[in-house]
Parts: sequence; structure tokens; C-alpha cells
Amino acid sequence: MSLLRLHSRDSVSVTTETIGAGSVVDGLQVISDTPTGHKIATRDIAQGEAIFKYGREIGVATQRIAKGEHVHSHNLSMGSTEDRTATIQAELPSSHVAAPTSTPSIENRETFLGYARANGSVGTRNYLGILTSVNCSATVAKRIAAHFDAERISAFPNVDGVIALTHSGGCAMSDGDEGAVVLRRTIAGYADHPNFAASLLLGLGCEANQIGRIVPLTSGNITATTIQDEGGTKAAIARGIAEIERMLPQANEAQRTLQHASKLVVGLQCGGSDGWSGITANPALGLAMDVLIANGGTAILSETPEIYGAEYLLTSRAEPSIAAQLIARIEWWQRYAERQSNTLDNNPSPGNKLGGITTILEKSLGAVAKGGSSPLRAVVHYADPLPCTGLVFMDSPGYDPVSATGQIASGANLLCFTTGRGSVFGAKPVPSLKLSTTTQLYRRMSDDIDVNCGTILDGAESLREVASRIYAEILDTASGKLTKSEELGFGEEEFQPWMLNSVL
Repeated sequence: MSLLRLHSRDSVSVTTETIGAGSVVDGLQVISDTPTGHKIATRDIAQGEAIFKYGREIGVATQRIAKGEHVHSHNLSMGSTEDRTATIQAELPSSHVAAPTSTPSIENRETFLGYARANGSVGTRNYLGILTSVNCSATVAKRIAAHFDAERISAFPNVDGVIALTHSGGCAMSDGDEGAVVLRRTIAGYADHPNFAASLLLGLGCEANQIGRIVPLTSGNITATTIQDEGGTKAAIARGIAEIERMLPQANEAQRTLQHASKLVVGLQCGGSDGWSGITANPALGLAMDVLIANGGTAILSETPEIYGAEYLLTSRAEPSIAAQLIARIEWWQRYAERQSNTLDNNPSPGNKLGGITTILEKSLGAVAKGGSSPLRAVVHYADPLPCTGLVFMDSPGYDPVSATGQIASGANLLCFTTGRGSVFGAKPVPSLKLSTTTQLYRRMSDDIDVNCGTILDGAESLREVASRIYAEILDTASGKLTKSEELGFGEEEFQPWMLNSVL
């Protein structure tokens, strides 16, 4: 099969291989060169007519498109918001009623081996963390962590490592503005994260983001100091080394014990998406999340600008108050983009377009699929603690490291990251599973990809069979199996809090 039509309503099919002009494929005369993963018109489409993929509108034709013609940025655009709203309203149910959660027919395991913490949360890893309040203390933090090399850590076999997570902000900012509040909340969320046995918080001393404003936000499993109070760089490094040496024996006492899947909180990410993201990896991951949620677990969907245009798929299965909160975040992002002389449809990225995604509507429809079909239970601000289990939406930018950082600060103890173009992302202290959309990508970047979802496209496995593999891989990884990014050592530079503040 060279052309894949996803829904009877669709006016385009997706190419499963590169097709040259003049070819006759599946009975269709192709009239323009079309790369794999891109769209071909299956009938004549008039200028201004809505174009459908997944059975849903992805934009309108900017010119007449002939049957067999390549459909992409040169002849497809977002179109009118008013017309799109009318189409969506016609498709929505008469009331916002959350559909009941059902477990798909996927092999269901309910336990994993994790680290039980005193506050009731469960870690999937057992690190010691060094966190910074300001960029000025970043070098000292990294030098403390560097002291604890593999040889020194080997004496503590139950400790995964000592890591320094630094950032570029923390000063030249208003102490009380939204940016400062979000940064403190993010750091506190990491300090309390179940994948840290304990943390050292290190500041310079004179920064706007004072340590004294962060510590009260934590549960207390944190030691704090500043370079100025310690008497400078060398003294602060010596103090930091001594504190970590004190923490190591206690951290090493932690043991993995049998835990229920309800203790898993999975952050959902997609990056370097392509035309197959919404067909293979994302819906397979969504099915796996339905199983996790049915077992009492939690999935965090994020990247607000990248659900734009498809948010109705979430609000239609949420209570009215929850739906209103999500719409409010979309509206905030529209105003934010306007202030930057931008729009939310200034997306997809160049890589997304090369992979076959044309409009943000098309991208968003695929991205939302990661969340499965479970009811949306809550909408939270960036790095906010989660108020419930189930499917939760956390507001964040579409930039993967920033979004993932917020999810981890909110309590995600594992990440699943789908990719079509190829990603080398990691996110210490949390394992990050990467899922490829195609077998070609899996083979080309086998050192980086954990799960191949391209077998769906190959016809070797069904969507549910791949979802079953994803779910099993999640439990195995939560139990200690290393991800590809962990084997490569990724994860410290990817700590990227959302910097909302103005720098003065």
C-alpha cells in the first residue's frame, strides 16, 4: 500500500513512500512529486474548500487542487477561524460529558519496582540533586557534582548518581512577578521530586531569586547554602561535597519495592514530529495511557500552542469548569503571541513541514492523540502540583525541554517522547522513553530510540500490539531498565525552566 486514507471523510491520502509525478498508485494518477509522509489529494478540491485528514479539518485550499496533486504549504493554509469554529461545533456532542474510561484489550500489568518515599510518592530512579537558585551558582554546582564520578559513586550501588541542574535565570528580575513565582515553583518541584533521595540547593547570595523564598515551598528534604555565606568558590565547593557525602549513605539505603501502577505519572512529549506522528506513535501511546489511567495512574499532556485548533477534542470530554480553564489558557497564549507580533499558527517547524505536517491544525490533531481517550480531569499551570490522578493538562510552551521540565516539576516520574524526525532528548532525574514513528527512523537512530512504532505502518503489528509494548516498556523502565538517553548520559543540560520574567 503506497497511499493511506485515514478516514472515509478525508480528501487526502498519506504517502507511505516517495512517489514521482506521473506514477499511478492505488489507482490514482499522481501529478506532482510527493515525499513519503506527505498528502495527495484523492479528489478535486476547490479554492477555499476545507481539507480533511483524520476525518477532521486541517485547513483550507488556497487554490484549486487537482486530484493526484501534492497537498502542502503551497496550496493549504489555516483558513478562517469562523468557518473552522462552525465545522467543529457541528461535530461536537450536545453537552460536555466525560466519556467513561475503558481499558483497551492490551496485556495489563499493574505493578513495577520503585522507590517508596516518605510523602507517599514513588521514584523510578534514586539520584541526589544539586539545584541552583541563580545562574551565578551554576559552575560551583557542576564542580560539586563532577567530584562524584563513577568510581566514587560505585561505593553506593543503589544511588544512580549526583547531578547538577542549572539554569540561565534567577536575577535581574522582579521578585514578585509571574516569572519569579514560576521559577521558584519549578525548582521546588524538582527538590521534592521522588526521583531525588535528597537535594542541595545552592545560591550566590545576593540574587533576586532568594533561597529563602524557595525552601518553604519544599517538604524539607533539602539542604541550602550560598557561595557568599560559605566564603567563596572553593569553600562552597568543599561544603557542597561534604553535604553530598553526608547524604550518600542514607540515599543508598533505598531499595526498590513492588509498587502499583497508580504511582506512575507519565509526562507526554512529542518532538521532531512528522506526517506519521498522528498515525503511529501518538495514538499507540494514547492507548497505553488509557491503560495506565484505568489502573489509577496519571498522564500529563502539555504544550498548549501545539493543541491549538484541536483543543475541542479535550474540552468535549471534560466537565464544563475544566473545559473553561483549558480555553482560558489557549486565549492567554493568543494574547501572548500577539504581544510578540506572532500568531499561534506560526507553526509547524521547518522539520515538521519536511516530514509532511502542513498546518498547526494537522499537528495538533496528531499531538492530542498522545492523551488517549480518557476524560480530562484537571488543567494546571506550569510546574503546579497535580490535584488528581488521570489525564491532566499542564500549560506550557511547545518547546520540548521547557515543557518536559514543567512536567517533571509537577511530579512526572517518567517521560514518553514520540518523534518522527529524530530526537536525542533526555531529562534527568527522570527516564525518557523515545518512540519512533517509522521503522526507518528506528534503524537510522537505533542508539537513541527505545520503541519502534513504525511496525504499525509496516503492517507487522496492530496499534494495540504496539500500545501493549509501550505499556510494558514503561513498567520495565520504571523498574530500573535504562533508556537509550540514560545509556548515553543525556539529561542535565535539558533542565530548562520556563523564563517568563523580563530581564532588567
